[in-house]
This record gives sequence, C-alpha cells and structure tokens, in this order.
Amino acid sequence: MARPFPPVEPYAHGLLEVGDGNRIYWETSGNPQGKAALCVHGGPGSGGRRGGRTMFDPEVFRIVLFDQRGCGESLPHASDPSVGLDHNTTDHLIADMERLREHLGIERWLLYGGSWGSTLILAYAERYPERVSEIVISGVTMTRPDEIHWLYHGVGRLLPGPWETFRDTVPEAERGGNLVTAFNRLVNSPDEAVRVMAARAWCAWEDAVIAHEALGSPGYYSDKTDDALMAFVRICAHYFAHDAWLEDGQLLRDAHRLAGIPAVLIHGRLDLGSPLKTAWELSKAWPDAELKVIDDSGHTGSPTLRDAVLDAIARFGK
Repeated sequence: MARPFPPVEPYAHGLLEVGDGNRIYWETSGNPQGKAALCVHGGPGSGGRRGGRTMFDPEVFRIVLFDQRGCGESLPHASDPSVGLDHNTTDHLIADMERLREHLGIERWLLYGGSWGSTLILAYAERYPERVSEIVISGVTMTRPDEIHWLYHGVGRLLPGPWETFRDTVPEAERGGNLVTAFNRLVNSPDEAVRVMAARAWCAWEDAVIAHEALGSPGYYSDKTDDALMAFVRICAHYFAHDAWLEDGQLLRDAHRLAGIPAVLIHGRLDLGSPLKTAWELSKAWPDAELKVIDDSGHTGSPTLRDAVLDAIARFGK
C-alpha cells in the first residue's frame, strides 16, 4: 500500500495581487528545481486545506498550492457579508491560475485536484493546454446544470429525510423552485441569523450525501470554522446559482483541446453526489485520459483511491 509523504513546510509563500481588490494566497514546497505541480482545491470555496502536499514526493516535485478568491488565506474573505462576489467567477479563477504560473516562472505544470477542482482544472486546461503537462483528477465533475440539479434536488430521492430538512430551510413559497438560487439569496441576507442558518443547513445536506462514506471523510463539510463555513457556502451558492458561468456541456464539448495531455481520472463508484457518469463521459471524449473506478470509494475518497492518486502522480514524476 502506498503511503502519503510526510508533511513539508513551504519554502516560499505570499499574497498575489490579481485585480479587483483581490489577493490570492499561494505557497510552494518540495524541490524548487523539481517538476511543477499545482493543487487545485474543491468547493468552490474550500480553501485553506494543505493535505494536497502529501501526495507529492517533495524531492521530485515543486508543489504549488493556492487558495481561490475569497477563501482560505486569500483576501478579502467571503465570510464577511460586505465582500461582494461579482469579481469571483470561473473566468476570474482561470486568470488567477495563469497569473500565478507567470509569477512563479513556471513553463508548464501538472494539475491535481478533484470535485469543483476538477471543473476548474478542465476549464483552465482547455483555455491553456500548452501550459499543462499532465492532469490527475480525483472525483470528476464538470458542474453542468444537470449535475448541480442532481446534487441539490435529484439525490434527495435517496435521502428523503435530510433533503426535506434542507428544502424546508427556505421559505415555503420557494420550496418548489430552484433551491440553490434560494440559498444564494439567504446566505447574502442582511440578517446574520438567516445567513448562519442557511450556511449550516447547506453543509448538513452536503454531509448527509457523504454520510455513508465510512472509508472517506463523513462530516467533511461541516468540519470548518465558522468563517470558513460561511465563505464556503456563499461561494458555492454563488457559483452554482450561475452554473459556474459555463455553457451547458462546454467542458465536454471542448475536451478535444485536451488532446496530447496525459491524464488519470479517478472516481469512486459510491459517489452519490457526483455519479460516475460524468467521469465516464469525459473519458470517452478524451483518449489520453485513463479512467480508474474505485469500488470502495465515494466522493471523499478511501485508502484505495488515495493509493491510485499516489500511483498516478508518481508515474508522472518520472
């Protein structure tokens, strides 16, 4: 069984000015002369976690982490209700990644991430394929409208009790409509009590969807500080209420732009929130991508899925 590498501290870090009053936190660890690899976190808005470093051999890789706009150690922080999100879109995040690459003097880098990070990786790689050496994705998403609808409406048929609790958080008149849109309004309410109630209900629903993942991280979404939780939900609802500013099917349609980029797509068969179909469709459209289906894993992973990620990254480090 493969083992994650011991934690390493960054040898450089900073806040990069990216415009619109935003500064994104970045850090580099490992070998300054090594193969560049960028960890792209999920959420959107789940910044601040640093475990991605341990998936890379620090003697082989120059490991780059960053917090996307509004979360983690990036500023300003979306937990503050006065911080607007108009300049926090998928296009902004793609531009931030490219600005960070230029700032660090990196020619090409391996991209690693999952969940929302998968969508952002694909969007960046389709925009700048010449800047990507390889891709490793753990938990494939493309944030299409039907994927968003499934997570916040459709999967409720498997979890009717928790879903009704989630639904009933919004005013009765809105319960038959788009719940993401309703929550996006609630987490931006001028009333702090309403914002907190909505954010906690959102994370309780997300946790219900992964509660069966005994080999992964059940309770992952609510396991945040109050500020991190609020930023996470505000940013998630903002992105999903706007279909991540992607045309329906755009990432799959433009998968031909990924031709020549070797990739490993790793997906848990037990992933209720992001069913395997998305990973399957992407692998069919991307001949250079190998799909590995992990039978004992859901959305938050398992030891078997972790081993598959370690193996894929090690393979690309040679």
